[in-house]
Amino acid sequence: MERRLYIDGKWSEGSGDTALAVINPATGEELANVPQATVADIEDAVLAARRAFDEGPWGRTGPAERAGVLRRFSDLLVARKAEVVDLTIAEAGSPRKLAETLQVQSPLDHLADMVERVLATFPFSRPMPPTFGVGIGQGVVLREATGVVAAITPFNYPFLTNMSKVVPALAAGCTIVLKPSPYTPLTALLIAEIAEQAEIPPGVLNVVTGDIAAGERLTTHTGVDVVTFTGSDAVGAKIMAQAAPGIKKVVLELGGKSANIILDDADLDRAIPHAALGFTRHSGQGCACLTRVLAHRSRYEETVERLSGALAGLKVGDPGDPATDMGPLIRETQRDRVERYVRIGQEEGARLVHGGGRPAGLDSGFFHEPTLFADVSNSMRIAQEEIFGPVGVVIPFDDDTEAAAIANDSVFGLSGAVWARDPKRAFAVAQQVRTGMLVLNGGGGGTNPHGPFGGYKRSGIGREFGEAGLEEYLETKAVVWGVR
Repeated sequence: MERRLYIDGKWSEGSGDTALAVINPATGEELANVPQATVADIEDAVLAARRAFDEGPWGRTGPAERAGVLRRFSDLLVARKAEVVDLTIAEAGSPRKLAETLQVQSPLDHLADMVERVLATFPFSRPMPPTFGVGIGQGVVLREATGVVAAITPFNYPFLTNMSKVVPALAAGCTIVLKPSPYTPLTALLIAEIAEQAEIPPGVLNVVTGDIAAGERLTTHTGVDVVTFTGSDAVGAKIMAQAAPGIKKVVLELGGKSANIILDDADLDRAIPHAALGFTRHSGQGCACLTRVLAHRSRYEETVERLSGALAGLKVGDPGDPATDMGPLIRETQRDRVERYVRIGQEEGARLVHGGGRPAGLDSGFFHEPTLFADVSNSMRIAQEEIFGPVGVVIPFDDDTEAAAIANDSVFGLSGAVWARDPKRAFAVAQQVRTGMLVLNGGGGGTNPHGPFGGYKRSGIGREFGEAGLEEYLETKAVVWGVR
């Protein structure tokens, strides 16, 4: 596959002489080298996207025509799904069963939904009712592409997050410059390769690999109209500041410290496996991970004991093995961060119930044990700060109102879960929690293309997927006319 920059429909080694090493986090070995994009390369990519939008046909196409191109793009991606899965395992360290489902199949499903449902039904033009009597003051409301999009994505779910930005931006008629994480650039380059095969016009999709300097040039460039970013809240705040002088539209999907609420009547046989997965999926490297388990005091000790047992049953190891439940962290620095928080939790007085160290026999790569703390106060750092590792905390509560209050006692508000035998009670608690998404009693399985993804507070601005994701890349125009 190509391992170069993709700018204006052409592959380029870039103008610099520095390469970025892509490391397999399960082994620590080098997978590949990709160019480190320079400021000049970013300039070329933005100008190509600008020309493709201002002068090219893409911004003037109708939704049906764009759907046809994206359908061809979708078919080619589906044909190479196995390759995308293997790349995701290799560069992100994702366990195979997660790579095949949430990492890869889910974004393919969202693309199909965008092509077959959203673009077919979205009201890009709708009539305005008359204001001063029939036939007077009539008009239409148009939804039009915003322009050039700069998209910056993280390492944890590379194909998913790349597609969550590329698909709605192109569906809206925008052009885009995608900068993936320097840790996981290969799936983004594969997307570019397939876009080229799908005959997406030159300049409509550009992919540049680079570091912080490349990202800052994108967020501040006067040729960019929208900046969309997925990552930490700290970096999101910096990106907002960088985009502010240009009054750019900003879409941010940021961190989380989501609560998994287990009420006193919950079915623990169902809730405990879900809770264990909630903070160990992909080694806890997910903004929507359910890292705070809130258990009713009458079920608290049972929850702690059974959750510890569930963690003991997880298989940690080679992400390519279909039986593996949890793979590595992305880099040594991330494992160091997790280990630092484990020490912080112990210093704060929390009880380490399970894990806390490196798994025996896994000397290569960046592995860490699934870890659980009990006797945790919600004011502790391990309950308030996003660790981005396989660390969960269990916090007691006495009634439904207190459970919601603890869940809301966070600067984040991205996801959450509620468990109760009475679904009406679970829904009532969900209505009290200030968060962008909630799953009741395990949900229906998988991600729903109809469900907007995004959060409250420091968890971000805007939404992804379906109609909500499309709207982030559209402007609203009112055209009014009179009748003589």
